Amino acid sequence: MRLLVLAGLLLCAGAAQSASPVDLAPFIRNDGFVSLKLSPNGEYYAASALLDDRSVLLVIRRSDNQPVARLNLGKGKYVYAFAWVNPTLVMATMAEKIGALDTPLPTANLYTVDAKTQGVDILVGQDVRAMSTGTHIETKKQEEVAASLVDGLPDDDDNVLIAVQPFQADAYSRVEKMDVHSGKRALVVRSPVRNAVFSTDHKGVVRFAQGWDRSNVRKLFYRSGDGTDWKELNNELADNHAEWPVGFSADDRIAYLEVEQATGPDAIVAFETATGKRTQVFRDAQSDPDYVITTNNGDGVPIGVGLMDGKPRTAFFAEADGEQKLYRSLEAAFAGSAVYVTSTTTDGSLALVEVSSDRNPGDFYLFDTVAKKASLAMSRRDWIDPEQMSEMRPVSFAARDGMNLHGYVTLPKGAGDKHLPMVVLPHGGPFGYAEAWKFNSESQLLASAGYAVLQIDFRGSSQYGRAYQQAGARQWGGTMQDDITDATKWAIAQQIADPQRICIYGASYGAYAALMGAVREPALYKCAAGYVGVYDLPLMVSNGENPTDSGKAWAQQWVGDSPQLLAKSPVYLAGQIKIPVFLAAGGQDKVAPIEHSQRMEKALRAANVPVETLYYRTEGHGFFVDEHRQAFYTQLLAFLNRNIGGALAMSGAAGADNAASH
Repeated sequence: MRLLVLAGLLLCAGAAQSASPVDLAPFIRNDGFVSLKLSPNGEYYAASALLDDRSVLLVIRRSDNQPVARLNLGKGKYVYAFAWVNPTLVMATMAEKIGALDTPLPTANLYTVDAKTQGVDILVGQDVRAMSTGTHIETKKQEEVAASLVDGLPDDDDNVLIAVQPFQADAYSRVEKMDVHSGKRALVVRSPVRNAVFSTDHKGVVRFAQGWDRSNVRKLFYRSGDGTDWKELNNELADNHAEWPVGFSADDRIAYLEVEQATGPDAIVAFETATGKRTQVFRDAQSDPDYVITTNNGDGVPIGVGLMDGKPRTAFFAEADGEQKLYRSLEAAFAGSAVYVTSTTTDGSLALVEVSSDRNPGDFYLFDTVAKKASLAMSRRDWIDPEQMSEMRPVSFAARDGMNLHGYVTLPKGAGDKHLPMVVLPHGGPFGYAEAWKFNSESQLLASAGYAVLQIDFRGSSQYGRAYQQAGARQWGGTMQDDITDATKWAIAQQIADPQRICIYGASYGAYAALMGAVREPALYKCAAGYVGVYDLPLMVSNGENPTDSGKAWAQQWVGDSPQLLAKSPVYLAGQIKIPVFLAAGGQDKVAPIEHSQRMEKALRAANVPVETLYYRTEGHGFFVDEHRQAFYTQLLAFLNRNIGGALAMSGAAGADNAASH
């Protein structure tokens, strides 16, 4: 039985081979529940749920599935992240729509919700109003800081560790111990590196700080305990690799690190804290660790990893019979799906398990580890029927220079796998991101319109080791673009794609790659579409979203020098584009300012290239409002239909009240 029933369930789209219009609503509608977590004693769930104009954090009593407390800050306020910090208290950070911006931004305030008292409080952040105790001593203050949870301190129900950082570029941060009832805080340690992320041992002692300096060089510092000095353990520039902690052994004598290698995927290394001795305990031949699997007895000791090598799989490197048996039995019970234990009770008797696949957005099951029984707790999208969704097939092939590339082809249900109209969909980022075998609303939407969808991890993508990612450095419009071209030609050679019916479309960096694909391969694609894209690289480098010293260093290392970027910028190469173009952008976008799209539009019109646009002055980096997404995908499907066939969107209100469309 589901925890809550959200009104207005929508039917899924019909089979892709039909020419019937596509119902966009199931694909653009946000998840009913975004996240679900089990309390340490198993008495409650905490869930974030989306409503029309806000999201709320619900605390639900598990015995009768009744909400007992909630955090609802009103219109335009959204739950960003949350965690249980004791058996009855949840700590959360929020996001908010600011000014004309449609997309919520994190506010970095810390709130608590009490399951027993139903009380809601704010403990840290710019929205705090100073509160006084009975002795008139102020325990909280309003301040311009960003705060985040570091350690919930499972053995201490009254305190947590938080990271506090001023709103400054490339700032140093500090860890403070905070009373979760009063908000009173005490300094624990200051970071030795800017932009730090902290890690603790099982006693709640801060042992690691990883960050990056103004030169964008990642560094890892270690200390042996409270009151001891920080020591540099890893310097990316000096060591030619980066590493970061993923957990401690039960006795805290061993710290497990993920360590980049000169070639191939990352390794998990056991670091003996007393001697500094290092021993590699796990390394996969194909894939970096995607996430770490830990023990379920409350210790959280790393024992294995999840891998995204084509389809998800798990591997174990430590003795943990109970956890291995749990994963193997769940994987057998839910064959063909990815299984992930999201949270457990402190005693390990109950586990909350997420089951998902390429066609299933995700179901949460409560698994009784003693009785070996699982019961459905909640589905992310009740209105999606996995049986009507399309297959996402892993693929791999060699690029023109021999590098082995990985990716996926989503095949429209019922249409076979030969001679299909195809949309090439390069991902954003481009660095530090990789495609994954999971439910993808956009590729499923396109497949429902009859298109095969090709998604490729071009060089520069993560998941396959340092060298794979570093190979993309300063290759905007170069070998990264070649990889996308090679992937398209591979799909043609495999007879998956009809060579006369291929378009390229992407968002952010993917939009850049789409327009550069049109520049460099004018005969390969029949149309190109860019969503919230960057098209003028010198403009991006000079007016970046984050004009910090480290941001400038990143641009130099990963994008290149401004004088050399003119020849890699679609806005200056519009005359080489011979196919129709569709551009969409948001007027409040700080990542890819709308100026990029406006300049691209102007250059295309000057070159007599057919171009249409959709601009929303209030949207940011990706449209947030349902009506705006409806209008965008309606126009995108119409654009694709005119150029390579495929279904149109079902007619409906677009809500384009602040749009400029041409």
